[in-house]
Amino acid sequence: MSSTHHSVGVMLPRDLPPHDFLPFARRAEELGFHDLWVVEDLGYRGGIAQAAAALAATSRIRVGIGLLPVGSRNPGFAAMEIATLAQLFPGRLDVGVGHGMPHWMRSVDAWPASPLTLLEEYITAVRELLRGKNVQSDGRYVRLDGVGLEPSAIPSAVPDVLAGVRGPKSLAVSGRVADGTILAEPTAPEYVREALGHIASHRPHRVVAYNVAAVDADPAVAIAAVRPALEWIGEPDWSAHIGALPFADAFRDLRSQCTSRTEFTRRMPDAWVAELALAGTPEQVRARLTALREAGVTNSVLVPVGENPLAALTSLAPVL
Repeated sequence: MSSTHHSVGVMLPRDLPPHDFLPFARRAEELGFHDLWVVEDLGYRGGIAQAAAALAATSRIRVGIGLLPVGSRNPGFAAMEIATLAQLFPGRLDVGVGHGMPHWMRSVDAWPASPLTLLEEYITAVRELLRGKNVQSDGRYVRLDGVGLEPSAIPSAVPDVLAGVRGPKSLAVSGRVADGTILAEPTAPEYVREALGHIASHRPHRVVAYNVAAVDADPAVAIAAVRPALEWIGEPDWSAHIGALPFADAFRDLRSQCTSRTEFTRRMPDAWVAELALAGTPEQVRARLTALREAGVTNSVLVPVGENPLAALTSLAPVL
Protein backbone atom coordinates (compact mmCIF):
# COMPACT_ATOMS: atom_id res chain seq x y z
CA MET A 1 0.00 0.00 0.00
CA SER A 2 1.47 3.32 -1.03
CA SER A 3 1.59 6.29 1.31
CA THR A 4 2.20 9.99 1.01
CA HIS A 5 3.90 10.02 4.42
CA HIS A 6 7.66 9.68 4.27
CA SER A 7 10.23 10.03 7.01
CA VAL A 8 14.01 9.85 6.83
CA GLY A 9 15.98 8.02 9.48
CA VAL A 10 19.46 6.71 9.99
CA MET A 11 20.96 3.39 11.06
CA LEU A 12 23.29 3.11 14.01
CA PRO A 13 26.30 1.03 12.87
CA ARG A 14 26.40 -2.40 14.50
CA ASP A 15 30.13 -2.10 15.27
CA LEU A 16 30.05 1.46 16.60
CA PRO A 17 32.59 1.85 19.45
CA PRO A 18 30.75 1.88 22.78
CA HIS A 19 31.88 5.40 23.65
CA ASP A 20 30.27 6.67 20.42
CA PHE A 21 26.91 4.91 20.88
CA LEU A 22 25.04 7.53 22.91
CA PRO A 23 26.67 10.51 21.13
CA PHE A 24 25.56 9.02 17.79
CA ALA A 25 21.97 8.65 19.00
CA ARG A 26 21.89 12.18 20.40
CA ARG A 27 23.49 13.65 17.29
CA ALA A 28 20.93 11.92 15.04
CA GLU A 29 18.19 13.60 17.07
CA GLU A 30 19.96 16.99 17.00
CA LEU A 31 20.30 16.85 13.22
CA GLY A 32 16.57 16.24 12.79
CA PHE A 33 16.40 12.62 11.68
CA HIS A 34 12.98 11.15 12.35
CA ASP A 35 14.09 7.60 13.21
CA LEU A 36 17.16 5.84 14.56
CA TRP A 37 17.38 2.14 13.74
CA VAL A 38 19.49 -0.41 15.58
CA VAL A 39 20.29 -3.90 14.29
CA GLU A 40 20.66 -7.23 16.04
CA ASP A 41 23.24 -9.30 14.19
CA LEU A 42 24.64 -12.43 15.79
CA GLY A 43 27.83 -11.68 17.68
CA TYR A 44 27.28 -7.92 17.88
CA ARG A 45 24.87 -6.14 20.25
CA GLY A 46 21.37 -7.03 21.38
CA GLY A 47 18.57 -5.10 19.74
CA ILE A 48 16.40 -4.57 22.82
CA ALA A 49 19.29 -3.35 24.97
CA GLN A 50 20.42 -0.95 22.24
CA ALA A 51 16.92 0.41 21.78
CA ALA A 52 16.52 0.98 25.52
CA ALA A 53 19.80 2.90 25.74
CA ALA A 54 19.05 5.02 22.66
CA LEU A 55 15.54 5.86 23.84
CA ALA A 56 16.77 6.83 27.31
CA ALA A 57 19.51 9.05 25.86
CA THR A 58 17.15 11.01 23.60
CA SER A 59 13.77 12.72 23.93
CA ARG A 60 12.11 12.87 20.51
CA ILE A 61 13.57 10.55 17.90
CA ARG A 62 11.79 7.26 17.20
CA VAL A 63 13.88 4.14 17.66
CA GLY A 64 13.39 1.08 15.52
CA ILE A 65 14.74 -2.40 16.13
CA GLY A 66 15.54 -4.07 12.86
CA LEU A 67 15.34 -6.89 13.53
CA LEU A 68 14.76 -9.51 16.23
CA PRO A 69 15.03 -13.09 14.87
CA VAL A 70 11.86 -14.97 15.78
CA GLY A 71 13.77 -18.15 16.61
CA SER A 72 15.74 -16.46 19.37
CA ARG A 73 13.03 -15.44 21.88
CA ASN A 74 9.84 -16.90 23.19
CA PRO A 75 7.02 -14.61 21.96
CA GLY A 76 5.58 -14.22 25.45
CA PHE A 77 8.83 -12.88 26.85
CA ALA A 78 9.53 -10.84 23.70
CA ALA A 79 6.16 -9.14 24.11
CA MET A 80 7.06 -8.28 27.73
CA GLU A 81 10.32 -6.61 26.64
CA ILE A 82 8.63 -4.70 23.81
CA ALA A 83 5.73 -3.62 26.02
CA THR A 84 8.15 -2.34 28.67
CA LEU A 85 9.95 -0.12 26.15
CA ALA A 86 6.63 1.06 24.73
CA GLN A 87 5.38 2.03 28.20
CA LEU A 88 8.56 3.84 29.20
CA PHE A 89 8.90 5.66 25.86
CA PRO A 90 5.37 5.90 24.44
CA GLY A 91 5.01 6.52 20.74
CA ARG A 92 8.73 6.26 20.02
CA LEU A 93 9.28 2.54 19.29
CA ASP A 94 9.07 0.36 16.20
CA VAL A 95 9.95 -3.33 16.29
CA GLY A 96 11.07 -5.45 13.37
CA VAL A 97 11.14 -9.23 13.52
CA GLY A 98 12.23 -11.74 10.92
CA HIS A 99 13.70 -15.12 10.13
CA GLY A 100 17.27 -14.06 10.85
CA MET A 101 20.10 -15.06 8.53
CA PRO A 102 19.82 -18.85 8.06
CA HIS A 103 23.48 -19.61 8.75
CA TRP A 104 23.41 -17.55 11.96
CA MET A 105 20.26 -19.20 13.18
CA ARG A 106 21.50 -22.69 12.35
CA SER A 107 24.72 -21.99 14.24
CA VAL A 108 22.69 -21.50 17.44
CA ASP A 109 20.26 -24.34 16.62
CA ALA A 110 17.33 -21.95 16.13
CA TRP A 111 16.38 -22.45 12.45
CA PRO A 112 12.93 -24.05 12.14
CA ALA A 113 11.78 -26.61 9.62
CA SER A 114 9.14 -24.11 8.45
CA PRO A 115 10.39 -20.51 8.81
CA LEU A 116 7.20 -19.12 7.24
CA THR A 117 4.97 -20.88 9.78
CA LEU A 118 7.04 -19.67 12.72
CA LEU A 119 7.08 -16.09 11.40
CA GLU A 120 3.30 -15.94 10.97
CA GLU A 121 2.53 -17.55 14.32
CA TYR A 122 5.07 -15.35 16.11
CA ILE A 123 3.95 -12.00 14.71
CA THR A 124 0.30 -12.86 15.31
CA ALA A 125 0.95 -13.78 18.95
CA VAL A 126 3.16 -10.79 19.75
CA ARG A 127 0.74 -8.29 18.23
CA GLU A 128 -2.16 -9.77 20.19
CA LEU A 129 -0.19 -9.78 23.45
CA LEU A 130 0.80 -6.13 23.00
CA ARG A 131 -2.89 -5.27 22.60
CA GLY A 132 -3.77 -6.83 25.94
CA LYS A 133 -5.28 -10.02 24.62
CA ASN A 134 -5.11 -13.32 26.43
CA VAL A 135 -3.53 -15.66 23.89
CA GLN A 136 -4.38 -19.31 23.53
CA SER A 137 -2.22 -20.72 20.75
CA ASP A 138 -1.51 -24.33 19.86
CA GLY A 139 0.47 -23.73 16.70
CA ARG A 140 3.31 -25.68 15.22
CA TYR A 141 5.86 -23.45 17.00
CA VAL A 142 4.01 -20.92 19.12
CA ARG A 143 2.21 -22.58 21.99
CA LEU A 144 0.80 -20.24 24.57
CA ASP A 145 -1.66 -21.46 27.20
CA GLY A 146 -3.72 -18.48 28.23
CA VAL A 147 -0.76 -16.07 28.26
CA GLY A 148 -1.36 -12.33 28.54
CA LEU A 149 0.24 -9.17 29.82
CA GLU A 150 -0.96 -7.94 33.19
CA PRO A 151 -3.01 -4.72 32.99
CA SER A 152 -0.15 -2.73 34.50
CA ALA A 153 2.18 -3.90 31.70
CA ILE A 154 -0.02 -3.19 28.66
CA PRO A 155 1.27 -0.16 26.72
CA SER A 156 -1.13 2.65 25.93
CA ALA A 157 0.69 3.28 22.63
CA VAL A 158 1.14 -0.09 20.95
CA PRO A 159 4.24 -0.14 18.74
CA ASP A 160 4.11 -1.38 15.19
CA VAL A 161 5.49 -4.87 14.63
CA LEU A 162 7.13 -5.07 11.21
CA ALA A 163 8.53 -8.05 9.34
CA GLY A 164 12.04 -7.83 7.96
CA VAL A 165 11.81 -10.20 5.01
CA ARG A 166 12.67 -10.45 1.32
CA GLY A 167 11.30 -13.58 -0.37
CA PRO A 168 7.85 -13.54 -2.05
CA LYS A 169 6.26 -15.98 0.42
CA SER A 170 7.69 -14.14 3.41
CA LEU A 171 6.50 -10.82 2.01
CA ALA A 172 3.01 -12.30 1.69
CA VAL A 173 3.13 -13.32 5.37
CA SER A 174 4.12 -9.77 6.26
CA GLY A 175 1.18 -8.42 4.29
CA ARG A 176 -1.22 -10.71 6.15
CA VAL A 177 -0.10 -10.25 9.75
CA ALA A 178 2.46 -7.43 10.21
CA ASP A 179 2.05 -3.66 10.50
CA GLY A 180 4.76 -3.09 7.92
CA THR A 181 7.74 -4.54 6.11
CA ILE A 182 11.44 -3.76 6.45
CA LEU A 183 13.36 -4.10 3.18
CA ALA A 184 17.10 -4.52 3.64
CA GLU A 185 19.60 -2.68 1.50
CA PRO A 186 19.78 -2.20 -1.41
CA THR A 187 16.22 -0.98 -1.90
CA ALA A 188 15.56 0.60 -5.28
CA PRO A 189 12.09 1.84 -6.30
CA GLU A 190 11.70 -1.14 -8.66
CA TYR A 191 12.30 -3.55 -5.78
CA VAL A 192 9.79 -1.68 -3.61
CA ARG A 193 7.07 -1.96 -6.22
CA GLU A 194 7.76 -5.66 -6.74
CA ALA A 195 7.77 -6.29 -2.97
CA LEU A 196 4.46 -4.46 -2.52
CA GLY A 197 2.95 -6.72 -5.15
CA HIS A 198 3.79 -9.71 -2.95
CA ILE A 199 2.81 -7.97 0.29
CA ALA A 200 -0.66 -7.14 -1.07
CA SER A 201 -1.90 -5.89 2.28
CA HIS A 202 -5.55 -4.88 2.61
CA ARG A 203 -4.88 -2.52 5.53
CA PRO A 204 -2.36 0.29 6.15
CA HIS A 205 1.11 -1.17 5.83
CA ARG A 206 4.40 0.67 6.32
CA VAL A 207 7.45 0.06 4.16
CA VAL A 208 10.84 0.74 5.74
CA ALA A 209 13.68 0.84 3.21
CA TYR A 210 17.34 0.56 4.16
CA ASN A 211 20.00 1.98 1.80
CA VAL A 212 23.70 2.68 2.22
CA ALA A 213 24.18 6.41 1.82
CA ALA A 214 26.78 9.10 1.29
CA VAL A 215 26.32 12.77 0.49
CA ASP A 216 28.96 15.06 -0.99
CA ALA A 217 29.12 18.14 -3.18
CA ASP A 218 31.09 15.94 -5.61
CA PRO A 219 28.93 12.97 -6.68
CA ALA A 220 32.03 10.93 -7.54
CA VAL A 221 33.21 11.17 -3.94
CA ALA A 222 29.84 9.91 -2.67
CA ILE A 223 29.80 7.03 -5.18
CA ALA A 224 33.32 6.01 -4.12
CA ALA A 225 32.29 6.13 -0.45
CA VAL A 226 29.35 3.73 -0.77
CA ARG A 227 30.94 1.28 -3.23
CA PRO A 228 32.75 -0.89 -0.61
CA ALA A 229 29.53 -1.24 1.38
CA LEU A 230 27.85 -2.98 -1.58
CA GLU A 231 30.21 -5.95 -1.74
CA TRP A 232 27.60 -8.44 -0.51
CA ILE A 233 24.84 -7.66 -2.97
CA GLY A 234 26.07 -9.97 -5.71
CA GLU A 235 25.55 -13.04 -3.52
CA PRO A 236 22.49 -15.32 -3.96
CA ASP A 237 20.71 -14.12 -0.80
CA TRP A 238 20.38 -10.66 -2.37
CA SER A 239 18.99 -11.77 -5.73
CA ALA A 240 15.47 -10.61 -4.82
CA HIS A 241 16.76 -7.04 -4.55
CA ILE A 242 18.21 -7.10 -8.06
CA GLY A 243 15.72 -8.99 -10.22
CA ALA A 244 13.44 -6.04 -11.00
CA LEU A 245 16.26 -3.70 -12.01
CA PRO A 246 16.79 -2.95 -15.72
CA PHE A 247 20.43 -4.08 -15.53
CA ALA A 248 19.73 -7.31 -13.60
CA ASP A 249 21.05 -9.63 -16.34
CA ALA A 250 24.23 -7.62 -16.82
CA PHE A 251 24.64 -7.49 -13.04
CA ARG A 252 24.50 -11.29 -12.78
CA ASP A 253 26.85 -11.70 -15.73
CA LEU A 254 29.44 -9.41 -14.16
CA ARG A 255 29.24 -11.24 -10.83
CA SER A 256 29.80 -14.58 -12.57
CA GLN A 257 32.96 -13.20 -14.18
CA CYS A 258 34.47 -12.03 -10.88
CA THR A 259 36.40 -14.30 -8.56
CA SER A 260 35.66 -12.27 -5.42
CA ARG A 261 33.20 -9.78 -3.99
CA THR A 262 35.94 -7.18 -3.94
CA GLU A 263 36.59 -7.52 -7.65
CA PHE A 264 32.87 -7.39 -8.38
CA THR A 265 32.40 -4.24 -6.31
CA ARG A 266 35.38 -2.57 -7.99
CA ARG A 267 34.10 -3.34 -11.49
CA MET A 268 30.51 -2.22 -10.98
CA PRO A 269 29.69 0.81 -13.16
CA ASP A 270 29.06 4.05 -11.30
CA ALA A 271 25.57 4.13 -12.77
CA TRP A 272 24.72 0.86 -11.02
CA VAL A 273 26.11 2.08 -7.72
CA ALA A 274 23.93 5.19 -8.00
CA GLU A 275 20.87 2.93 -8.39
CA LEU A 276 21.85 0.62 -5.52
CA ALA A 277 22.60 3.29 -2.91
CA LEU A 278 21.66 6.82 -1.94
CA ALA A 279 24.81 8.54 -3.12
CA GLY A 280 25.43 11.95 -4.62
CA THR A 281 24.78 15.60 -3.92
CA PRO A 282 22.03 16.53 -1.46
CA GLU A 283 19.76 17.32 -4.40
CA GLN A 284 20.45 13.97 -6.08
CA VAL A 285 19.82 12.02 -2.88
CA ARG A 286 16.62 13.94 -2.18
CA ALA A 287 15.44 13.04 -5.68
CA ARG A 288 16.10 9.35 -4.96
CA LEU A 289 14.23 9.64 -1.67
CA THR A 290 11.29 11.14 -3.53
CA ALA A 291 11.36 8.23 -5.99
CA LEU A 292 11.30 5.78 -3.08
CA ARG A 293 8.37 7.61 -1.49
CA GLU A 294 6.47 7.54 -4.75
CA ALA A 295 7.12 3.79 -5.01
CA GLY A 296 5.52 3.27 -1.60
CA VAL A 297 8.25 3.72 1.01
CA THR A 298 7.07 5.32 4.25
CA ASN A 299 10.42 5.30 6.08
CA SER A 300 13.80 5.64 4.36
CA VAL A 301 16.73 4.61 6.55
CA LEU A 302 20.19 5.87 5.57
CA VAL A 303 23.07 3.52 6.39
CA PRO A 304 26.20 5.65 6.93
CA VAL A 305 29.55 4.50 5.54
CA GLY A 306 33.16 5.29 6.25
CA GLU A 307 35.59 5.08 9.15
CA ASN A 308 34.09 7.98 11.13
CA PRO A 309 30.39 7.25 11.75
CA LEU A 310 29.70 10.54 13.54
CA ALA A 311 31.18 12.55 10.67
CA ALA A 312 29.26 10.42 8.19
CA LEU A 313 26.06 11.06 10.13
CA THR A 314 26.57 14.81 9.99
CA SER A 315 27.33 14.68 6.26
CA LEU A 316 23.97 13.00 5.59
CA ALA A 317 21.90 15.72 7.30
CA PRO A 318 21.63 18.05 4.27
CA VAL A 319 19.14 15.65 2.66
CA LEU A 320 16.59 16.39 5.39
